[in-house]
Amino acid sequence: MASLNKMTIIGNLGADPEVRYLDGGAVVATFNVATTEKYTNRNGEKVEQTEWFRVELWNEQAKVAEKYLKKGNSVYVEGRLRTELWTDKEGKERTSLRVRASIMQLLGSPNENQGGGNEPYEAPRQQSAPAQPASAPRQQAAPQAAPAPRPQAPAQRREPEPVPFESNSSDDDLPF
Repeated sequence: MASLNKMTIIGNLGADPEVRYLDGGAVVATFNVATTEKYTNRNGEKVEQTEWFRVELWNEQAKVAEKYLKKGNSVYVEGRLRTELWTDKEGKERTSLRVRASIMQLLGSPNENQGGGNEPYEAPRQQSAPAQPASAPRQQAAPQAAPAPRPQAPAQRREPEPVPFESNSSDDDLPF
């Protein structure tokens, strides 16, 4: 049977990333992302509910996070939910959840705090790109008349720009 463990988060950083360089050369960045849902309850009161997610990035993406991510930045994160077991100071076993990100995209300019534009910045992905694009073999099999030269940048899938969710409906509209 197939299974899927995928988290998608769009939110704001609660603090600058904490970056650690490990002995084996690996780099890990951890940071908290807050998501906020706004809605009106059945009493007509506007409610704002915030959830916090602990996110970790590894290696090249961790270096990008160290360089570009700052407290308050809007960020898109995609990854897997991981369970961690740990022992607190009192010796009790605790469980926490963490998102191990495979994709991180800064929403806005990398220098947004210095008055930059609103162009999205996408960090390099953790998965390495294939050595040869999938379209290359077809070009060799069926030659075309003078193909236009293309830049040799790695192909990256662009995610659509997210739209913030804001519900104006009451609890009576909810299906549960």
